[in-house]
Amino acid sequence: MKVIEEDLYLDYLQALLSGGKARCYDIVQRLLSADPGIHELYVGLFQRSLYEVGQLWEQNRISVAVEHLATAITENMLSLVYPRIFGAEHNGRSAVVSCIANEYHQIGGRMVADIFEMQGWDGYFLGANTPQTDLFSLLDSKKPDVLALSLSITQNFTILYTSIELLRQRYPELPIMVGGQAFLQGGRDIGERYPGVMLVSSLSGLEQLISGSPELVSVEYFAQGRSL
Repeated sequence: MKVIEEDLYLDYLQALLSGGKARCYDIVQRLLSADPGIHELYVGLFQRSLYEVGQLWEQNRISVAVEHLATAITENMLSLVYPRIFGAEHNGRSAVVSCIANEYHQIGGRMVADIFEMQGWDGYFLGANTPQTDLFSLLDSKKPDVLALSLSITQNFTILYTSIELLRQRYPELPIMVGGQAFLQGGRDIGERYPGVMLVSSLSGLEQLISGSPELVSVEYFAQGRSL
C-alpha cells in the first residue's frame, strides 16, 4: 500500500479547514491518478482528516460551522471515488448500514457501506438518524446478510442497546456489526452482552473480515463475542 505524503495530507487538511473545496478536489484527483489504493484514500486521507477536524472542534479551536463544512466537503470528495468502487464484481451478498436514531455523524457509516461495495457486496446505506421502524422496513425488504450500525456519540449507547434488543427480537439470526468513534470511550464488551453482535473497530478490520473469509459473516461466528 502506498502512503500519502505528509505534506500533501497537510495541504488537504488546511484546504478542508478553510473550506477550499476546489483544492481538496485537485488533491483527491491527483491521488486517484497516482492510484494509491481506495483503502489508503479512505483511511489515510478522509478518515484521518475528519478525526483531526473532530479533535479541533472538541478543543474549541474551530467552530461547529467549520466542522460541518469539512464534513460536507468530505462527502463530496467521497463521490469522486465511486466510479471505481461500483466497478467491482458483485458476489450476491448484501449489507445494510445505518446510523442509529439520534446519530447525525454519517460519514463513517457511509465509508463502511463503500467498503462492502469494494468487496463485491451490495451496500445499502441509510444515513443519519434512521428511525427504528424505517430500519425494520428496509431489513424486511432487502433481507441482508449482515446489518452494520454506526455510533459516534457516547451518550447514544443506551439507544444502541435498545435498538439491538429490538432487532434481536425481530431478527434473531441476523449478524450485526457495530462500530464508530463512540467505542473509543467504552462499550467494547458489546459482543459479550449481545451474542451475534461484533464490534469492528476499523475499516481495515472490516475489510479483513469480509475479504478474507466472507463465510465468517454469520451469526454463529459473531456469537463468539469477537471484535476486530
